[in-house]
Amino acid sequence: MADTFALHPGRILARKYEVVSHLGTGWEGEVYKIRELSTGIERAAKFFFPERNPRDRTINFYANKLHKLRNCPILIHYHTQETIMFRRRPLTFLVSDYVEGELLTTFLARQPGKRLSPFQAIHLLHALATGIGMIHNQREYHGDLHTDNVIVRRYGLGFEVKLIDMLRWSAPRPENIQDDVCNLIRIFYDAVGGQKYYAKQSPEVKAICCGLKRSLILKKFRTAGQLREYLETMDWAL
Repeated sequence: MADTFALHPGRILARKYEVVSHLGTGWEGEVYKIRELSTGIERAAKFFFPERNPRDRTINFYANKLHKLRNCPILIHYHTQETIMFRRRPLTFLVSDYVEGELLTTFLARQPGKRLSPFQAIHLLHALATGIGMIHNQREYHGDLHTDNVIVRRYGLGFEVKLIDMLRWSAPRPENIQDDVCNLIRIFYDAVGGQKYYAKQSPEVKAICCGLKRSLILKKFRTAGQLREYLETMDWAL
């Protein structure tokens, strides 16, 4: 079972790309920053561990899902697939846009008290709910929303965010969309400080978090779109 591809900077891939740096490792595989030799444009390449990608099923799932959702700005755009020989076996990798920014986990750790103010956190949640709502409108879902799968590109009056690493399940079901909604609320809960600060949060924050009780969250917000609408019309007495 592979645990790393150890692709060093300078390695040439498929005679088209040069490895720039290693970006991260997850359950499915590894992501590298690469550069197109012909244009100098930087891209991201995701390599799946063979046991996570039998017969290229996983990579084909990602390619098709990203193509279907190509008009959703919160997702990273897919470009193509390439194949190289790795340890005498063909290895397919997915090429997509390279997105600058930092993981939300890292971003939160840099903030005073390692958390956002409620006002900032609501802007973050609104950006996420807007993006996820577009995915849900196409009857799709993300399936693995948490702070390590959100990239913060820019913030100020609002947040510009991108999502990575969608979970591969079967055909979309209502439960998948409900999970996305509950996970959005969990991200907000963590962003304002989690359990340590929850008791002292304002009624407005608690009205969004619903004590993290799934039944209460889904009674109030059945979709990401409903959550977005709530945030846009709520009383901002924070």
